[in-house]
Amino acid sequence: MQEIINFFIYDTIKLLVLLFTTVFLVTLIRTYLPINKVKNILAGKNIFIGHILASLFGIITPFCSCSAVPLFIGFLEAGIPLGVTFSFLIASPMINEVALGLLFASFGWKVALIYVAFGLVIAIISGLVIGKFKIESLVDKDFQTCGCQKNKVDLTLLSFKQKIFFSFRYSLKIVKKVWLYIILAIAIGAVIHGAVPNNFLAQYLGKDNIFAIPLAVLFGIPLYANAAGMIPIVSALVEKGVSLGTALAFMMSVTALSFPEFILLKRVMKIKLIAIFAGVVGLGIMLVGYLLNALV
Repeated sequence: MQEIINFFIYDTIKLLVLLFTTVFLVTLIRTYLPINKVKNILAGKNIFIGHILASLFGIITPFCSCSAVPLFIGFLEAGIPLGVTFSFLIASPMINEVALGLLFASFGWKVALIYVAFGLVIAIISGLVIGKFKIESLVDKDFQTCGCQKNKVDLTLLSFKQKIFFSFRYSLKIVKKVWLYIILAIAIGAVIHGAVPNNFLAQYLGKDNIFAIPLAVLFGIPLYANAAGMIPIVSALVEKGVSLGTALAFMMSVTALSFPEFILLKRVMKIKLIAIFAGVVGLGIMLVGYLLNALV
């Protein structure tokens, strides 16, 4: 119980501070950059460049799935294409330098590189697929564009003090819209985090079960942890006879598709878009899991 309470308090404070700080910084930076230039960087003539850049940026941002949502919101607010923002949202929690170091120490450089490569492929392709659906209408109108665009205010003409004030006020507005969803998401994640034992997972994810990988993805979705925190669990599962591809598919689903993350995203988008996001990414993770089991 103490672990659950500590998890809840720490992550609630961390995410609320992160949300406010991220939106503030993104908004402040946006006051110096014309929105069209930002869009052109991540949505240039080559359709793959924006997704690749967003995915690579995700690697150097060591967030868990819920922690990545604030920056995802910032991208949406800046007018970055929906598919590109999803590439970041997938890559950020799934791949980071801490997790890679632990993977290398536990399984060697080949497994670490394979995980990075497949993680990037899932992030890029999933973002491309979601972008092709042209479903921007499923995003809450409050998050589709910067509030200043609705008032047609040229933020680049404001003084520094005015930019600070605008960024602070706008960040506070965003926090007020989503704080309850953050608390609910973390509460669910904290309870599940401290309640699911490894033995239960290993029992159903054995090598003889042809449906082990789909089950691994389904088991992973309700859980909530960052990639680094999942490495010891993956090691324990492999030691208990779970195939490496199945164990890594489980890790990917926990980090990139968590139920608490869905609750938080519900404030930003409609359930249909969340379902599309989960379906596309979940299918990609399952394909990678089967491929890894065939190769390793």
